[in-house]
Parts: sequence; C-alpha cells; structure tokens
Amino acid sequence: MASSPCGNSNFDSGLEIKTRSVEQTLIPLVSQITTLINHKDKPKKSERTLAAIHRVGQAVSVAVGRFVAVGEAIAAENQELKDEMGQACFEARRAGDAIAQLTDVGPALPLQSDGRVTVFSDRTGMVKAARLLLSSVTKVLVLADRIVIKQIITSRNKVLVTLDHLERVSTFQEFVQIFSQFGNEMVEFAHLTGDRQNDLKDEKKKARMAAARAVLEKCTMMLLTASKTCLRHPDCESARINKDAVFHRMRCALEQVIEIVTEARSSGENKILPASIYNGIKDFKSSVECLRENLFSLSPQSMSSQLETLVERTEDFTDSAYTSHEQRQAILGLCQLARQDTQQLVHAWVEGQSAHAKEATEDMEVAILKTCQSVNDLRRELHKVAVGRASDLLKVHGEQLPLRALKAAGAEGNLEAVAEFTRTLTEQKEQLVETCRLLCHVSGSEPLEITCVHAEETFHVIGPQIISAAQTLALHPSSKIAKENLEVFCEAWESQLCDMALLLREINDVFEGRRGDKRPYLSLPRPGKHSANLKTAKAVKLDAEEQTSIAKLGLELRLLSSDVDTEVEKWEEQEHEIVRQSQSLASMAYNMHLFTRGEGLLKTTLDLFHQAEVLSEEGLQLCSSLRTFSTQLVDEEKSAVMTEMEKLVALCQQLQMGAKTPVQGKTATFQKVESSIQTTRNLLSVVLSLLPVCNKLNRKYKSERSSLGSPQEWRERQDSSTPVKEDNNKSSNGFGVKSLEQHMAGLNLLESK
Repeated sequence: MASSPCGNSNFDSGLEIKTRSVEQTLIPLVSQITTLINHKDKPKKSERTLAAIHRVGQAVSVAVGRFVAVGEAIAAENQELKDEMGQACFEARRAGDAIAQLTDVGPALPLQSDGRVTVFSDRTGMVKAARLLLSSVTKVLVLADRIVIKQIITSRNKVLVTLDHLERVSTFQEFVQIFSQFGNEMVEFAHLTGDRQNDLKDEKKKARMAAARAVLEKCTMMLLTASKTCLRHPDCESARINKDAVFHRMRCALEQVIEIVTEARSSGENKILPASIYNGIKDFKSSVECLRENLFSLSPQSMSSQLETLVERTEDFTDSAYTSHEQRQAILGLCQLARQDTQQLVHAWVEGQSAHAKEATEDMEVAILKTCQSVNDLRRELHKVAVGRASDLLKVHGEQLPLRALKAAGAEGNLEAVAEFTRTLTEQKEQLVETCRLLCHVSGSEPLEITCVHAEETFHVIGPQIISAAQTLALHPSSKIAKENLEVFCEAWESQLCDMALLLREINDVFEGRRGDKRPYLSLPRPGKHSANLKTAKAVKLDAEEQTSIAKLGLELRLLSSDVDTEVEKWEEQEHEIVRQSQSLASMAYNMHLFTRGEGLLKTTLDLFHQAEVLSEEGLQLCSSLRTFSTQLVDEEKSAVMTEMEKLVALCQQLQMGAKTPVQGKTATFQKVESSIQTTRNLLSVVLSLLPVCNKLNRKYKSERSSLGSPQEWRERQDSSTPVKEDNNKSSNGFGVKSLEQHMAGLNLLESK
C-alpha cells in the first residue's frame, strides 16, 4: 500500500502521477494511512496507542477536509472541471470521515490483565477507505494539475497571437510597442514552463523541455534584431529569409512545449531519439546475460541479427570523412571481434540446448563474458573517437576565425569574400552536426541523447542564419542594425559551442561512472532584458591586474562550492529538491570561480552577470523548497531554518539587483564584478550552513513517519500547523497544485512519533 502511489504511480482511478509536486504531496498521507492499516493488524493495544490512533484518524479527516475545500474552490473557478472535481472531492471527504469513524475508539473498554485493550477492528473497512481516499485525493491533484497545463496553453496562445502581429508590422513604432507586449508575455510563459520543467518526473520530457526553452531564449534576441533589420531594409531578400527562419523556429519550439505538457504525439517525435549505439550495446548485453537464466529466452538467429544491427550503426563512425584511417581500422577490428565472440557463444549455446542444460554451461559462461567484453571494448573505442573529435573541434572553433572573417567581409561590403567564408563556415557546421550525431551514439543516457539532438539541430539551423545575416550586411555595409543582427547570430553560435563543451563534460561523467544528470541552467528573457529601444551592454574581459585582485574571492568560491558538494553527498535522498538546487548553485559558483582565473565558459563580464542572475533565481527556488520543507517542522526547528532562509532571500535579491543594474566605464564594471562574486560567496556560505541542519531534520522526520507518537507531540504538531484559514483565502488563485500543496502540507503534522 505504501508504495503504490509513488512507486507504481497508478491508482484505482487509472490516473498516473507525472509531476514531483503531486507525488510529494501524497507521501505523508500514504505514510500515515499505512501506519493506521498496520496497527489494525494488532487487536490488543495500550490506551496510549489507542489515543494516538484516534488522533491520527481525526487529523487525517480534518486535513482532508481542508484539502477538499481548496479543490472545491478550484472547481468553482473552472467550470469544465466542476463535475469531475466535485465527485473526487465528495469521495475524498467520505473516505476521510470513514477513517475518522474507524479510528474512533469510543467509550473506555475493559482492560486485560496485561493493561491492554482488545479491539476487534475492521481492517477490511480501513483498507477500503484508504484506497478510496488515496484514489480520490490523487484525482483532485491531477485535475488541479490540468489547470497548470491550461495556463501554459493559454500563455502559449497569447504569445502566438502577438508573434503573428510582430511578423506583420510595417513601422518601427508599431514594432517597439508590440515587442514590449511580446516580452511580457514571454516572461509569463518562461516562468510557467520553467516551473513545469522542474516539476516533471520523466527525465526525457525534462530534457526536451529544456531544449525547447533554450531555443526560445536564444531566438527572442534574434527575433528582435532580425525584425529590425527587415524593417530597415524591406526589399532585402536575405534579411527576409533570416527573419522568417527565426519566426519558424520559435513557433516550432512553442509547439514542442505544448506537446510535452499535453503529451500529444507529433509526427516528428520519432526523430527526437534516433537509435543510438549505446542503447544497442545495452540491449545486446542484456540479451546475452539473460542466457544465464534461460537458454531459450531468444533464438541464436535473433542474437546474431541484434549484433549486426548494432554493427550497422557504427557506420556513422567508419563512413565519416573525418574519421582517421587508424580509428576506422580499430572500430572495424572490434566489430569483427564481437562477431567472432558471438559466434563462439552461439556454438556453446546450441551445445548446451542439445544437452538439455537448465542453465548456462561453463563454456557458455566464458563465451558470455568474452562477448560482453568485446562490445564494451567497442563502446570504449567509439566513445574515444567521438569525444576526441568533439574536443578537437571545440579547440579549433574556439578562435571563431570564420565568424570574424564573415563580419569583416560583410562590413566591407565584399560579397565575394562573404561567399568564400560562407563555404568555410558551412564545412565547420557539417563537422559539428556530424560530431553531435556521434556524441548522441555514445551519450550514455536518453536525456543526454536529447541534448545531443538539440545541439545538432541548433548548429544546422544557425549556420545558414549567420550566412543570410552576413549577406544582408554585405549588401548594406553601413547599416548598424544589419551589423548588430549578424553579431547576435554569431553570439548564438558561440553560445552553442559553450553548451557543447558542457555536454561533452556530462557525457564523460556518465562514461566514467560519475553523476551526469546536471541540467544546463537556462534563463528565458526577463523584464527589460531585451528592450527594443536599448543597445546591448558591451561585453568586457578583465585584464591580468583585475583578475589577480579578485583571485582570492574566486578561491573562496571554489572552496565553498566544494564544501557544498561534500555536504550534499551526505544526503540519503539525492533527488531531494534542496539537494538538486544546492548542487546547481555550487556548480554555477564554480563557473564564477573559473572566470576569476580567466578560464571556463564565462568569457566576459556580461557572461558573469548573466550567470549571477541565473544563480540568484536558482537560489530563490531553493528558498521556496526550504519554505515547503519547514512546514513539517516544530516551532524551534522551523524558526532556525526560516531565519537562515530569510538571509538567503535577501542575498539572492541583492545579487539579482546588482546583476541587472547597468554600469558605465571600466572601474564601475570591475566593482560590479567584485560585488557579484562577494554576494555569491556570502550566499553559498548560508547554503552551506543550512544543508547539514536540513539533512539532520529530514532524516529525523523520515524515520518518524513509520511510527505513531505521544498525544502531547500530536497536540504540539497540530498547534504548529493551525493557521490554515489564511491560506484557504488564498486558494482561489487558480494555480492548482501549488495551492493544494500548501494545504496537504498540513498532513505533515501526522509525522511525529
């Protein structure tokens, strides 16, 4: 019973839990109901235990009552869900009342000689009521979750309408006005989709959402400059092609977000995850190892066919013009070795079947080990080739020579030179696209495969867009807008190269057995960031003297981020929100440390300030998680956590304000850099002080969920969670799950001894 809601994620109602918020909301309820059912197995109970059971039953009933009130308020605001939500609320209330009645011990019963009371309880009734309660509460939560999906769809529709208006504008004045509206709508869409991305349980959907949001982030600035260029040069064909490509890509990304949240099946979904060699090897090894248990689990022909399919996929490596002769020969040799070992396995296998062996023979066991080893060697060689090529390309393209040449040729109005460097860039694009495809084969996880596909598509699309932007500048070399537009597309290319370096590190982490599940930190446009009538702030690189003066601060950041990682590793629940968000903060702080040394992905002060802004947003997300976590704590514990959390909020806001404040001049820029790093250091210090405290409290309350406690403790916990009326008044915000979570948090009062 305890595992059904969160383990199988399916209930009697046939509903599936797809988000962490719904799952986490149900955990305390599952825990307490399980405890009640387990106690029903024991007919003899002490008076103290009976009183505690009575309290649990009454508390469940009261908490469900509050929860149902929120569900009914949501139903009143959303007529399309009124009937379903009303029925689910009715069933939840009825089940809560039934549990209260079943745990009501009534008047004092005669004591036995051992001081215990014999209670002939209705365990079947309790199980039935518990099933009904869990099923109905889950249905209420999933229905409320539909409201969140509806909000995302509504927000997307508003963005699409404004996007259509933007595409048709004919004057700068009209464009500036509509783009301002578009920016506000994108901010709303960004927040909704960001929350949804973090809430998804399915890592593949998370990765697809991250990819779509990354496209929207980069395309927003491209849309601004491409549209301005088209308005300034309305008869320029290359400017129109450039603009049309941006609008098309934004619409595709918006559609992909909706496909993810509504689980719609698109015609192109099968292209999202091409068959990778990593998955082929994993499936082949699984089939081979199954023979240890069952010699008839598959036929020899199907195993040989499986291997040949796997070998065919290696042609992406061996047929590539960029694969060296030595690498090609090594891959072909390992493929041949895998064939030979498989043939030996098949031979031993057939002999074992003929001898009516019930399990793998000694010859088979040796052949199984050799076959698995040979495909592992093949995987290792392919990983080496793909990662090696990607590393070499990143080094070569780090200097951005074709981009610089294109910008210079365009500014000179030299169409012939633009055509020449276009060929160079196209060749680089093809190399990068092919390398992303090879990385996809060896990525080691489906979310990383999705990220590889996204990188491949991004290089494939941005390459031609840079070329059309360069052609426009060459035709209008004195145009400042055309020059700015080309700069924006070149920056998007450079940004994707940085993302590819991160991806490469994650693939290596997975291959070497380290955690490779850290997601890129995405931040969609924020208010004022892409104002249509403001020039982009100038990016600055620190000189040697400035880097030396902030080296000490950077070292402190490195030590703090390392300490945070150490504290995080002590948590048993590595998927806990507090853990994941603290890891993100530590990783971003480490990036800032590398900046102080002139290394890493943050190349300019603009990169640093952008990272600081994203870090502050992640810090505020951590504050939200801490606030939710504190609802299960008693007064003194809660006060300690909330005090530190308030410090964290203040530092996040300070960092955010500082990062957004514009400055002029070298001295002011350096002071802003120094201030951002100091604030990040202070922020990380607070996180470091919170982690061990929260870990200790989390372990404490986790261990207490499985047992019932004294009446005094129940009373204290109940008193500490009394102020719910105020929250009830706020339940009409229509946001669904978040409102319900606040009220279901009241169930945590059932988690003390």
